[in-house]
Amino acid sequence: MTRIIAGRHRGHRIATPTSNATRPTTDRVRESVFAALISWLGEGDAAGDQALAGVSFLDLYAGSGAVGLEASSRGAAPVRLVEREAKVAAVASQNAATLGGTVAVTRATVSAFLHGAPTPYDVVWLDPPYDLADTELDAVLQKVVEGGWLAPDGVMLVERSRRTAPPQFPAVLADVWSRRYGETEVWFATRGDDA
Repeated sequence: MTRIIAGRHRGHRIATPTSNATRPTTDRVRESVFAALISWLGEGDAAGDQALAGVSFLDLYAGSGAVGLEASSRGAAPVRLVEREAKVAAVASQNAATLGGTVAVTRATVSAFLHGAPTPYDVVWLDPPYDLADTELDAVLQKVVEGGWLAPDGVMLVERSRRTAPPQFPAVLADVWSRRYGETEVWFATRGDDA
């Protein structure tokens, strides 16, 4: 079990898959990433459950949905969770139903999902398996941008092991920075002021 850190569902425990197919984002990393995200959005003074009000959130490789559900708890809407494994997607769906809000779960591979009709999101979060090939991840990042899934003033975040190569973001995402949390590194990318 893991828990929601802040917002209207603060302290609520959510189910996690029993399989080894997922690697949950730790509470520490989620807390730090959301603090950075809220600061970047300029919403640092907003109440916990309104810190992401008006922000749409796409969670690719969602697992239990902990990251997307954290965003929802902080006011993000709509939130879409994408997970390919049926049993894991069922856990994410159960968690979303328990918490309520505008969280939808799509059972699909990320590649198949991104070939659908796009809806732009303000925040696109990717936490792919660490063993996902760099070239495959880079193709997904390209598809997110070229396919219209990232809003023009949106931010893309990618969680990776510090031991993997940095993601190769599409050239249009010229403003790129990262933060390290132990063995985890989270990359942030936006179009920047000139785009």
